[in-house]
Amino acid sequence: MNKIILGVMLKQRIETATKFQDLLTEYGCYINTRIGLHTSETESCSPMGLVLLEVAGGQEEKAAELEKKLLEIGGIVVQKMVF
Repeated sequence: MNKIILGVMLKQRIETATKFQDLLTEYGCYINTRIGLHTSETESCSPMGLVLLEVAGGQEEKAAELEKKLLEIGGIVVQKMVF
C-alpha cells in the first residue's frame, strides 16, 4: 500500500480557490491530512498558495482522479510524492 502526498500550487489562488475547495470537499473522505501554506500580508492575501494533501493509504486510484481534476482547473501545478 503506497502513501501518496500531492503538493498543489495554486498560481492564481484567488481565481482557482473556489473550484479547488469544491474538489477537496468531493474527495474529502480520501484525504487524511491537508496543510495550507501561503504568505499572508497585512493588506492583502498572497496571489499564490501551496497545499499539501496526504491521500489515504490504498487510494491510489482516487489520488490519480483528484490529480487529473485539479490539473483541469488550470492555473494549478501538482507534484506527487509516493512512499
